[in-house]
Amino acid sequence: MNKQSEPRWDEHAPGVLRLPSGRLVRGRGLRRPLDPVAPAPTYGVYLLGGQPPEVPWESRWLRWPDFRLPSDRTAASALLTEAWERAATDRVEVACDGGRGRTGTALACLAVLDGVPPAEAVTYVRTHYDRHAVETPWQRRYVRRFE
Repeated sequence: MNKQSEPRWDEHAPGVLRLPSGRLVRGRGLRRPLDPVAPAPTYGVYLLGGQPPEVPWESRWLRWPDFRLPSDRTAASALLTEAWERAATDRVEVACDGGRGRTGTALACLAVLDGVPPAEAVTYVRTHYDRHAVETPWQRRYVRRFE
């Protein structure tokens, strides 16, 4: 099956965020096991303070300590831009340990890339993904300043 014909995420499945453009991205907490009947991602972005566990799909790791901001903001911008671009054809998963703070912040940045005004991106993600997403004031400020 080629990339263009792979099934997309089910937009009604837990953790799946539909961006205004129609791109679908799944946010997840790594502490929770994968649903054995859900399709696997084709590309994963893992936001952790230390090396993530190995996965059988293509993935990238961004050093991002819990309750903080990415260690390298330039790398974060490039990686999130790549994730947003790939979400047009791939099943992209964005995950941290709990699936709320770092994952929510990254999803809000993807929403900004997708055209949501930065001042509205946290509300968009809280409405369409998880009402507790983006946990700290500095994560909210990071989204507002994301380019």
